[in-house]
Amino acid sequence: MLGFALLAQAQEEAKYYLPRTAVKLHLLIEKTTYTPGEFNQYAERFLRTPRGGEAVSTYRIIDMKLRTEGVADADKEYIAKTDPKRNIQSVNLADDGVLLSINTEPRRIEKPVPFVPAEKPVRQNPHEYLSQEILSAGSKAKMAELTAQEIYDIRESKVMLAKGQADYMPKDGEQLRIMLRQLNAQESALLQLFDGITECDTLEHEITLMPREEANHMLLFRFSKHFGMTDIDDLAGEPYYLTIEDLHTTPTIQVAAEPGKKDKNGEAIYVNLPGKIRITLQNSSQTLLNEEIYAAQYGRVEMLDGNLFSKKLQTSIVLHPATGNLESIKTEVLK
Repeated sequence: MLGFALLAQAQEEAKYYLPRTAVKLHLLIEKTTYTPGEFNQYAERFLRTPRGGEAVSTYRIIDMKLRTEGVADADKEYIAKTDPKRNIQSVNLADDGVLLSINTEPRRIEKPVPFVPAEKPVRQNPHEYLSQEILSAGSKAKMAELTAQEIYDIRESKVMLAKGQADYMPKDGEQLRIMLRQLNAQESALLQLFDGITECDTLEHEITLMPREEANHMLLFRFSKHFGMTDIDDLAGEPYYLTIEDLHTTPTIQVAAEPGKKDKNGEAIYVNLPGKIRITLQNSSQTLLNEEIYAAQYGRVEMLDGNLFSKKLQTSIVLHPATGNLESIKTEVLK
């Protein structure tokens, strides 16, 4: 009996929250890593190409985007009565209890798609192309000299094939393409021993903000071209500053209760009227982002007219999952 009473009570009311708006700054960072080759110091001597230098990694921000996400606001907890006196058939909530819709399907929440880097090409192992003579050379300088000579021989073979003067000419165009492709792969692998390898990786980083007030030139993060994202107090990173300006603008709503009217019977449904803000992101030289968005915590809560969910009407509402704003409302008079 006790269990049934509790179930009946639960069926007559549904607790819900309105959201506050989290702002997500999404960064894509490109990391470029240079690894010198084994024969790097002999590149200028044997191949007449500049020496590659020391191993180094560099970073740069290649993309940044803002998005918003709703988070349950513990200060905005309400009850939706679903007793027989009211026409509320379903209350749809997010996983954290944020109200999404009543009497209809909620707006689909688009989850961010994680960044998937492109598949890296398979690199040839240059040691697979070193002859026995090169491997048995008595010094690294001699190995570099013989490897350079092998590279020159490959280039000469490609020229002879192109001219049709090679000792062993292919029978058709397809064989020629195969032979040139193999020679190019061999040359590219051996050149790695002198030029080194440059690899690019793309990293994903996200910063979450829960703004509550205006901010002027607030230090948000630091970024270094040598180290990537750094600690906020690490002066090796260049500072990036955030400015939040309250534009004191809210959307209008036509079905709100009269100003000052109170919910005496606890039958009202509450929604957010979010405020518009301008977010600006800058570094020392330029403005990188300048966007206007709506955020729940810069607006106010509005009470809908309680008669909307009387037994005489079929009313459905959909709320924006990130701001709690009333996105759509449909009302039909029941006969």
